[in-house]
Amino acid sequence: MPIEYQTHFPVMLPQVLEALAPQDGGLYVDATFGNGGYTEALLNAADCCVIALDRDPNVLPRVKELQALYGKRLDFRAGRFGDFANLIYEQIDGAVFDIGVSSMQLDKSERGFSFAKDAPLDMRMSQSGQTAADLVNTLPEKELADLIYQYGEERKSRQIAAKIAAARKLKKIETTKELAEIIYTVLHRTPKAIDPATRTFQALRIAVNDELSELQNGLSGATARLKPQGRLAVVDFHSLEDRIVKNYFKNNTGKARHVSRYAAAPQEQNDAIFKECSKVILPSEEELRMNSRSRSAKLRFAVKQ
Repeated sequence: MPIEYQTHFPVMLPQVLEALAPQDGGLYVDATFGNGGYTEALLNAADCCVIALDRDPNVLPRVKELQALYGKRLDFRAGRFGDFANLIYEQIDGAVFDIGVSSMQLDKSERGFSFAKDAPLDMRMSQSGQTAADLVNTLPEKELADLIYQYGEERKSRQIAAKIAAARKLKKIETTKELAEIIYTVLHRTPKAIDPATRTFQALRIAVNDELSELQNGLSGATARLKPQGRLAVVDFHSLEDRIVKNYFKNNTGKARHVSRYAAAPQEQNDAIFKECSKVILPSEEELRMNSRSRSAKLRFAVKQ
């Protein structure tokens, strides 16, 4: 099993470590443990402790592997990062979120996150609750179209939903390949272009796992637990996530949200939570060459007052 994990690379690791600036004696939270890349790097970077969170029960072998190496410095708590404030009761020096599906989940075709291989249409990170197949086969056509448009930003959502509605009358849609083939009747594949099924699959995954609400709740929960000068870093992969992160940091950093262009200088907000937030940070050219999954990644971080 260790060999399997070594094939995965945490996205923008040097930049994340620089953003968090781990210190000896510090306490940090890896809110999206996944394959443990950020957790292990934090534990190696300083004589600190890490609390790792994940809703996916399949991460447990990797957790045990790292606990064997780092002992009590690593504490794992099973759960959604949207429940951050309930899972983490300590005051912490920093937290990192790597939003979206993990490499481990993508690479296991039976999880149904990817259309690269045929598999049951599942997509549940926690492996509990309703599946993507449940949504595809039961949502009214208009609701399905709205979901694909809102969460996938797919311009042809209505046509795709109509094709899905017609197909499911004949046979229940059960696999990733079946769904992808339906999408291809609306959007045709072209060489070297992003697969046209990508946006619909993204939309279903976000809906199944309630990812956007999880992100908003997770950011609020982590902020509440940060000590003064604590650092919050977020890596995200698409515009819906990034908009939430960008606006959250901007609206809680020490400048007024709306400032008259005639004002002499921005006025400080009395209720500002962060004293500074970064501009967007992108992967290096070297990382883009080595790790194709980093191509859409964006990192933002903020420092608490």
